[in-house]
Amino acid sequence: MYSNSLIELDRAHLVHPVASYRGHEAQGVRVLASAKGATVTDAYGRQLIDGFAGLWCVNAGYGHETIVEAATRQMRDLPYATAYFGLGSEPAIRLAAELAERAPGDLNHIYFTLGGSDAVDSTIRFIRYYWIARGKPQRDQFISLEQGYHGSSTVGAGLTALPIFHAGFGIPFDWQHKIPSPYPYRNPVGDNPQAIIAASLSALRAKVEAIGPDRVAAFYAEPIQGSGGVIVPPKGWLKAMRDLCRELDILFVADEVITGFGRTGPLFACSEDEIVPDFITTAKGLTSGYVPMGAVFMADHVYQVIAEGAGASAVGHGYTYSAHPVSAAVALEVLKLYEGGLLENGRKAGARLMAGLEAMRDHPLVGDVRGRGMLAAIELVTDKRARTPLPAQAQPARRIFDRAWENGLVIRAFANGVLGYAPPLCCTDADIDAILERTLKTLDQTLEDPDVRRALRD
Repeated sequence: MYSNSLIELDRAHLVHPVASYRGHEAQGVRVLASAKGATVTDAYGRQLIDGFAGLWCVNAGYGHETIVEAATRQMRDLPYATAYFGLGSEPAIRLAAELAERAPGDLNHIYFTLGGSDAVDSTIRFIRYYWIARGKPQRDQFISLEQGYHGSSTVGAGLTALPIFHAGFGIPFDWQHKIPSPYPYRNPVGDNPQAIIAASLSALRAKVEAIGPDRVAAFYAEPIQGSGGVIVPPKGWLKAMRDLCRELDILFVADEVITGFGRTGPLFACSEDEIVPDFITTAKGLTSGYVPMGAVFMADHVYQVIAEGAGASAVGHGYTYSAHPVSAAVALEVLKLYEGGLLENGRKAGARLMAGLEAMRDHPLVGDVRGRGMLAAIELVTDKRARTPLPAQAQPARRIFDRAWENGLVIRAFANGVLGYAPPLCCTDADIDAILERTLKTLDQTLEDPDVRRALRD
């Protein structure tokens, strides 16, 4: 009765993100009741390995009492403090300093948000302000990558280049432009790293030239394209694109909402790629999903232009919950956990995960295996040579997610037949082995689907 009553209340009242409302009404909600480590338990007592860390975010894993204690202490001492009017709180100030100390290069200025979408929105506002302060208000055009994801707010969803976030919303706007994803597995130039890098550089140059060299404000890229299908660009790609942006006098924004805080190994994927962007956007792993928070890292040279441009006037951008003291207290404790062993464990677990997924390359449905650290994907096909995706009638997103769930595993199943993995960094060897065993079982079951069998025969 407990679970059934919740299902009916959910059906009647709760609007779910990125869902078919009619489809959800028909299927009903799956209620999660508790979690510990890398395991979640639903309302019926079923235990599942969370191979996706919630929504790429519970990097530290579930049930850390020290995080709960940090939040509780802060709620007792000071549950809210505005950052308006020159006010502040100790946790937020200390968190900004700790993040700036660890950030690449001169990314010394931190603006706190509630999550990734409003972090991206904030960069758009800061970038417009920056170019106006530099006396170049015509630089109002923004470029991002096809299959990129930069949030689902009104302007962020326009930078996002996934059709579902555009359909019915009247976006992208005419000042938002795209160039092709590097996508090695499906790149028209093939999978040669240097050819892919050259093609992306050429595409960005051509797009800037077409828009007008004095019109482009910024270029956005994820170090690894998460919601586009965990697309890992060739080594050196991000650095080459960053260098070109510097040459063209375009601000470079690295969207690390997914890749930040140990997901690929280090705190920031940018450090692996040996770049210092003008902005980094983060969220998710910042608080390990325990409470909402995002952050914009702003380079010193950008900050100085905005500050000088404003002079004695206020820079009119702010949120009620920016620099929230409880979120900041949680983030400080999560940072301690990362550096106290979780980053190291994540690297070890990530190597085990990648090795196990690589061992599945011989499976009849596996066309590609890719990833870095605890961020990985396998791409399913019905013809390995032609790289033919699973047929749409096989409903890969719905069927594979449901099947994995029944097998005791939570993963991300994309509509194009890509399976995404982003387990908590706390995973034990047994957790990783369970993810791999349950994945293989799910693949074998999918292989027996009539739609898939017909496509394989064809």
